[in-house]
Order: sequence, then C-alpha cells, then structure tokens
Amino acid sequence: MKRHSSSKNSPYTQKGYHCKGRIWIENSGKTFLGFGRIVLLKKIREYGSISAAARSMNMSYKHAWDLVHSMNQQAGKDLVTTSKGGKGGGGAQLTAAGDKAINTFKKLHERLILFLEQETEKMNF
Repeated sequence: MKRHSSSKNSPYTQKGYHCKGRIWIENSGKTFLGFGRIVLLKKIREYGSISAAARSMNMSYKHAWDLVHSMNQQAGKDLVTTSKGGKGGGGAQLTAAGDKAINTFKKLHERLILFLEQETEKMNF
C-alpha cells in the first residue's frame, strides 16, 4: 500500500488510524493561498528576495514570480512588493497584507489540525 510522502518521515506519525487533511484558499476557482505559497511568503520575508526564496525551495524564479503575481492580483493589494535591481541590488519584502495572509492561514490550519484530531478520537474501528 502506498504511503503518503507527508507521513513517511513525519515526527507526528503515530500507529493506528488518523484523519489527515490539506487546506487551501481559492478565489473564483483559482488557488489563492496554500501551504506552499505560505512557505514562499515566509522565505521572501526571511531572504528579502524572490529569487533567494525560490532557490531555497528548489523552485524556479519564474514559478515563484508567477505565484507572487497571482497572490497579489487575487488579493487586490500587494502581499509582496519588489524593488528593481541595479547598483544597490533589488529585493522583495512582505507587506502588512502579506503578514496578515500568513497569520490568517496559520490560524485556519491550526483549526483544521484540531478538527482532524477531534475526529480521529471519535473513530472506533
């Protein structure tokens, strides 16, 4: 039987049945925020650069830029702002809306985990 990659090396893997789930936020049928996009936002905050964030995630710069552009467009405001390169170098930084997106998603994910733990406790096979 195939094991999900998320459970192979997880420190939270326990014996027996457990409810698992993933969550993402869509806007008009398009992914707005999900776990990977949140990691990208956090890496941009950490490195101050979309290209450095992309490299740290083994992601192409183009893909990272496309994700940032999609999130900014869907939010109707910038989650990430950029400055052009040059002598002093460019960069990227999270806006207050970007920080809020991370925190909102984190709280939503925490509620999902709690729900799944509660449902696991109810199982009786």
